[in-house]
Amino acid sequence: MDKPAFASRAVHGCQGHDPHTGALSFPIYQTSTYVNAEDDWPYCYSRVQNPTREELEKTVALLEEGDYGFAFASGLAAVLAVFSLTKAGDHVLISDDVYGGTYRLIEQIWRRYNIDFTYVDMGDLDAVKAAFRPETVMVFIETPTNPMMKVADIAAVSALAGEAASRPLVVVDNTFLTPYYQRPLTLGADIVLHSATKFLAGHHDTTAGLIVTKGDALAESMRLFLKTEGTGLAPFDSWLTLRGIKTLPLRMDKHQANAVAAAEFLQNHPKVEKVYFVGLPEHPGYAVSQKQASGFGGMLSFSLKSSAGAEKVLRGGDMILFAESLGGVETLITYPMTQTHASIPKDVRDKMGITDRLLRLSVGIEDTGDILRDLEKMLALAGD
Repeated sequence: MDKPAFASRAVHGCQGHDPHTGALSFPIYQTSTYVNAEDDWPYCYSRVQNPTREELEKTVALLEEGDYGFAFASGLAAVLAVFSLTKAGDHVLISDDVYGGTYRLIEQIWRRYNIDFTYVDMGDLDAVKAAFRPETVMVFIETPTNPMMKVADIAAVSALAGEAASRPLVVVDNTFLTPYYQRPLTLGADIVLHSATKFLAGHHDTTAGLIVTKGDALAESMRLFLKTEGTGLAPFDSWLTLRGIKTLPLRMDKHQANAVAAAEFLQNHPKVEKVYFVGLPEHPGYAVSQKQASGFGGMLSFSLKSSAGAEKVLRGGDMILFAESLGGVETLITYPMTQTHASIPKDVRDKMGITDRLLRLSVGIEDTGDILRDLEKMLALAGD
């Protein structure tokens, strides 16, 4: 049989069903320990491995076209595992418009270990090339970024890393586009990670992180971190994420269709100054996105012409909810300045454009017309 299409792989996962009982829904192996039936029995303790988590890990590796997958308790736990590959004296290049939780992990914890981080606009290849040092061991890319939706050319950055003397690893946070729209490992990256809390699980009902690697050496390191740091995903959360992945293609296509409609609506609204959405042809990363991804996703940000009434806008929806997180079936609106990026200093936020006028929208899968009507109602509360 030919290789199944992505949608079929998402539905059936790695094994497709429980090999022991034939259960079509892969079971939740809710256990902490196991009877060792054989000398080489693969399961001994669920912190080390659990069959439900293993099915999720193999499924995401299949979807990302990588060699090995690893499931963590959160997206930040996955970032922690990636940074655990570094040691004192190392240098890391990282997207300048990075998720606030990753920024906090770097600035408040990881710099204590004498590891240096340089924030770079990954869309500026000259700036990336100039930032490499002999001790650079990693390039950490978000694309599109959160919340400014900046795009990096994964293949081009990977090529630059391959030419650098230190041959740094290339890590891509693929949370916004998922493997349905973008597969960084096929573009030259070494590691791809997800906050699976978002689009992969897709229902705002679990917290999870996923990593997929190429090659045995990186896999051994990830196994060590997961086992030793105790950050592995619990069986029930693994099952919820597996269940979410089954409908990923359907959901992503609806997220995107609604996001396109919302972006076009916002572009033409008199109280909106600018829309940041990768799917708009005038977006600076549009051409690169078309080259390396098959879709634009369901995330956008927009800035109001005035900050007056911004908080009323956030709370003014009937269906669109003011809440953190993203990627679930419900449409959520977020205030990055006080929520996702509150830990970033004001001068840095201002430089990136994360001001008191910027709002982020995670566009859900509701009826398109209902979303647009709710946006109209909310924006009526904005100042002129």
